[in-house]
This record gives sequence, C-alpha cells and structure tokens, in this order.
Amino acid sequence: MASIDESKQFIPLNIAVLTVSDTRALADDKSGQTLADRLLAAGHHLAAREIVTDDVEAIRAVIRRWIADSGVDVVITTGGTGFTGRDVTPEAIEPLFEKRMDGFSIAFHMLSHAKIGTSTIQSRATAGVAGATYIFCLPGSPGACRDGWDGILAAQLDYRTRPCNFVEIMPRLDEHLRRPKAQGATV
Repeated sequence: MASIDESKQFIPLNIAVLTVSDTRALADDKSGQTLADRLLAAGHHLAAREIVTDDVEAIRAVIRRWIADSGVDVVITTGGTGFTGRDVTPEAIEPLFEKRMDGFSIAFHMLSHAKIGTSTIQSRATAGVAGATYIFCLPGSPGACRDGWDGILAAQLDYRTRPCNFVEIMPRLDEHLRRPKAQGATV
C-alpha cells in the first residue's frame, strides 16, 4: 500500500485544468472547480484553467500550447470522455501522447466501479505523457473528478508517496528526446 515519506519535502507542481464542454462557463464549471480546489489544497499551483468546446482541434490547440509551456507540468482535463457524438476528448488528446498510461484508466475504472458499478464503462478516461507533461483525461462530473484526484492523482503527484510516484521520474520523461523541459527539473 502507498504511504507518505514524511522525511521528504513536498514539491509543488504546476497543473493546468481544461474543461471540455459546449455548455459550461467558469462561473458554473463545477468539475473544473473541483479539480482546481483540490490541487490547490494539496499545495500545487494552478498554472492555467480554461474551458473549450467539444471540438478536436480546439482541444488539441490548448493541450499543445500547455505541452510546449515549461510552466506546465501536468494537464488534467474534465469532460468529453463519454460516447455521445460530441464526446471527443480522447480522440483529440491520445494522438498527442508519446506514451500511454493504461494503468490510469484501469485504476480509475476500479475506483469508479466501487461507487457507480457497471456505469463506469460509459467513461473513456485516459492518460499519457507528451513533451515531458503528464496528461490525465477525466469524465465531466464533479464526482468523477473527486474520485480521480482523491483516489489516484493526489498520491501520484506527491513526491513523498512511496513506493513510487510520477514526480520522481519527471526529470527523465524526455531524456530520449533531449528536450529542455524536464532538464530543468530539480526533483
């Protein structure tokens, strides 16, 4: 079981939150606000927060900008992971992944199944790494965002989590590409 190594210092990350929705604005974006509140409460920095419509190119434009931004370590999206015609978040983002994180989807569905049963299969939650940036795509409900953050991301984005976490490998994410983004990491 994972535990926190109190002898290590917490390292705050710069996390961007993207809500994918045709109907939400910042004022009524409960899912994006849930993620922003939780990451700030954990001690991380909200690097950016935006809302974009359910449009493949619009989603990709924001994600590409954040991947290229050395001030963004992690991107978390909410929305657009279902099966309706407008749900295109995985189609927009997965082609950008250099490496997929299949375990995230599995872990998310295990958590979700414990709460909502077989309805979890209606989500295409996904994750991966692109340009030394972690990208996590969560469903568009506040409950799913709470589950994803509380049950997976809070621990994996905490350098003190043992036996392992995403923060400790950040300096090596793009070593094969020799890009400068992760070379400046001090972890």
